Amino acid sequence: MKSLFHNSTLSIHHTNRIKTSPIDTYNRQFQQFSTTDAQPISFRISRQQNCRLTIKSVLDSASIDQYFGLTESDARNPTLSTSFRVPMHRKPNQTVLEAQARVCTGPTQTKPLTEEQAFRVLDTILRSVKGELKDEEEVSKAQLGAFFAAMTIRANAFPEPTQWSEGERRAIDAYWPHLVRALPSDIIFLADPEGSIMRLGNSIGPQYVGNGSYEMRLVGALREILAGGHLGYEEVQGVLKDVLPLKKHGTGGTVSESLLSAFLIGQRMNRETDRELKAYCLAFDDELGPLPVADVRSLTHYGEPYDGNTRFFRSTLFVAAVRSCYNEACLLHGVDWMPPKGGITEEQMLKFMGANTNVTPLQAKKLLEDEAVGFAYVSQREARPSLYSLIEMREHIKKRPPLATAEKVQQYVRATGKEAIVAGFYHEGYEEPLLMLMKRRGVHAGLVVKGEEGALSMTMKSRSVNASKGLPVNYCSGFRSLNTPPAYDVDGVSRENFSVVVDPKDYGFEPSDTPRTDKSVSKNIELGLSALQGEKGPAYDRIVLNAGMTDHLLGCTGAEDVSTALDRAREAIDSGEALNRLLNYIKISHRVK
Repeated sequence: MKSLFHNSTLSIHHTNRIKTSPIDTYNRQFQQFSTTDAQPISFRISRQQNCRLTIKSVLDSASIDQYFGLTESDARNPTLSTSFRVPMHRKPNQTVLEAQARVCTGPTQTKPLTEEQAFRVLDTILRSVKGELKDEEEVSKAQLGAFFAAMTIRANAFPEPTQWSEGERRAIDAYWPHLVRALPSDIIFLADPEGSIMRLGNSIGPQYVGNGSYEMRLVGALREILAGGHLGYEEVQGVLKDVLPLKKHGTGGTVSESLLSAFLIGQRMNRETDRELKAYCLAFDDELGPLPVADVRSLTHYGEPYDGNTRFFRSTLFVAAVRSCYNEACLLHGVDWMPPKGGITEEQMLKFMGANTNVTPLQAKKLLEDEAVGFAYVSQREARPSLYSLIEMREHIKKRPPLATAEKVQQYVRATGKEAIVAGFYHEGYEEPLLMLMKRRGVHAGLVVKGEEGALSMTMKSRSVNASKGLPVNYCSGFRSLNTPPAYDVDGVSRENFSVVVDPKDYGFEPSDTPRTDKSVSKNIELGLSALQGEKGPAYDRIVLNAGMTDHLLGCTGAEDVSTALDRAREAIDSGEALNRLLNYIKISHRVK
């Protein structure tokens, strides 16, 4: 898809004067820069521009192909996050996918199917395996694997309220005699591994060993998982390295998609142990060889949820531009599009704005070291192709696998100076595993934030009196290295642990609702650019709060006092330097070798 950043039109909010949008300002600077060998872009935004500036992207489907050269599949609405889904990926069967959303989850969250739902799902599966459903109506092997593995784990290991309902049992009893004659042997194994769940009994499950060496270890691991058990560190890593990157059928070394999807969702349903999460987190650290090391005094790795934001402003890209102004280098990582949410990601915004989103870890090192930039973005596609190969399967699994946690705690570039990791979470219980992974990475500081939609940004919104029980939004927990040696942690490193609920009112901010973007990439960019241009409001405050508080909580130099840290972030914006950094990145990302 071509960048739309250079092809946006101005929205006018003044009757007499036409104001220049951030897009148009950048366009002129970009064009001037591209014709010379001058130094990186540097300019100030006029403070006399008082009217609100917005981006109004051209969305007329009749003219999109003419103006932007987009393919027909891209022309639905290139400003929405949903447009970044890979068109070649098969879409899952929606009837079964809805059932997976209910049953492919944890011991307390699972919602048994009603009898009507169970009959409809099993009828859909039977018709699909008999060849009566085609294209998007066909139930994929990954869906079959995830669904039947979930049913087996529920029957074997879940508490009574989330085991099979009476309606599910009646539906199984009615359909299994037909399904057992139509399903392939790998699915029968997943549905009844010991021949004891389906009442009819079968010898296929107990005797199944898989097809070839690629599946033998996987089948052995699945027998433990399907019984509700857990695996060792080496077992998990062995399976992952055996089967990834996921190969297309017919290319040799293929593995059953049903078995792999069952493995991934089964471990999440059983709630991963620390050793299992560590195995996922570290499995492919050496996939592309030794990591490049950036010569920077401080580097923060940002672990946003890879599946993006669907409702609220995603601010981390703009926070990184701010923090880079005072030598707090930032490395962002993610993907172009990821299920289950398929929301706005940093890669979508950078691509929309015209940046190079195929930056390698070695190129990211150079961008981090560049005094005109100081931050970088690396796609999982470039750094961990084995894990990126699972995106299509993850859409068919429906629920998040263990990788959704582990991929947030990655180091695609190392630093000569101090390193920190920041990650977001939403579901209580994952804050400690995330911090454990950060400590395993050996970083000097770590921070987890309970943000809206599980993102790592603190919100400006006051907590509602009707807020759900559990940890509130803006709950932060973490650790930072100490200069003085008190008690040592288990790994021999002295650390100060902390937890706090950040209330913006304590630091002089007026409460405000988080701006909504509702999957609009252009709206998210508009909010961020307007804030970096100095336009005061909720987006500006959110960026300042998250830059300053992150500096303070991580123990960054010069951020010992919260007010000083916040003022430093404001100065980076109000001086125009943060915006310059972002625009420099867009240009220099294409030139870096």
